[in-house]
Amino acid sequence: MSSTLIIAPNSAQPLTVNRIGYGTMRLTGPGIWGEPADRPQALEVLKTAVANGVNFIDTADYYGDDITNRLIAEALYPYAKDLVICTKVGATRNPADKSWPPFNRPEQLRTSIERNLRTLKQEAVQLVHFRVMPGAEVPFEESMGAMYDMQREGKIQHVGVSNVTPEELTAALALGQVASVENMYSYAQRTTMNDGHGETRGGEVLPLCEQHGIPLVPFFSLVHGLSNAGNKLAELAKQKGVTEAQLNIAWLLHKSPLLLPIPGTTSVAHLRENLAAADIELSAEDMAYLG
Repeated sequence: MSSTLIIAPNSAQPLTVNRIGYGTMRLTGPGIWGEPADRPQALEVLKTAVANGVNFIDTADYYGDDITNRLIAEALYPYAKDLVICTKVGATRNPADKSWPPFNRPEQLRTSIERNLRTLKQEAVQLVHFRVMPGAEVPFEESMGAMYDMQREGKIQHVGVSNVTPEELTAALALGQVASVENMYSYAQRTTMNDGHGETRGGEVLPLCEQHGIPLVPFFSLVHGLSNAGNKLAELAKQKGVTEAQLNIAWLLHKSPLLLPIPGTTSVAHLRENLAAADIELSAEDMAYLG
C-alpha cells in the first residue's frame, strides 16, 4: 500500500500528497457556520496536522462563512512548499437560514475563486473542486467551462469535481483534465444517498476514476462509516486493537490506491488517532472478510 499518491501526474505541475489528508469543515461553529467554539484549538489542529505529515487540506469558502480559509491562513501561512490546499466552489451560504444555495454561474464561480485567493493569500488555487449542488439551474457544462477558463487564466492550477455522477464526470473529462473527484464514500456508505436535501453522490464514480487514474477524495467517511457498518467492522477492529473509525480509514486506504481520505476533527488527540490509521495493515483476507 503506497503512502502517497500523485494528483494530475501528466500535468506540468503534478501534486504529490500523503494519503491521509485533513478536512476542515468541522472546524467551524454549529451548523458549519461562524467561528469555532475553541479557536486556539482549531488553529492547533491545523498546525499539528501539518507537523505530522498531512500535506493535503480540504476547505471551501462557504465553510463558516469563509472561516476555515481564515483559520488555514492564520495557522499555516507562509505555507510549506509541499502543502496542497484544495478548495471547493459551487455553493454559498444564506445568512438568514444557514442554507446552502447553488452559486455556480460563471460570474459567481469567479467571485468564489477570487475570495479563496484573497483569504488564503495565494496567487493561484492549487486544486479546486466544482461542487454540484441540488437544484442548480446552470448547466453542468457551463459551470465547468468557467472553471477551465480560469485555469487557462492561471487562477487555478488543477480542476476537480465534487458530488458528481459518473455521467457528469464523463462530461467534465470531455471538456478538460479532471485532477480529482470528491464524493461521499466509506465502508458502510458506498453509493449515492438522499437525505432530504437532495442527492449526495457516492462511490459509483470509483471505477471511472480508476480507469482514468483520477484520485477520489471520500468525504463524510467517518460520519457514514460507523453507525451503519455492522458487526464485521467492530469485530475486526477489536481483534486488531484499533477503533472502528481507524479501521474505516484503513479500509479506504487499502480499497484503492487512488483513495485519499480526509477525516476531520476538532480534537488534536482525535487527529493523531486518525493519522495512526495509516499504520494499520489489512491482509487480503481482512479485506475479503469486510467485503
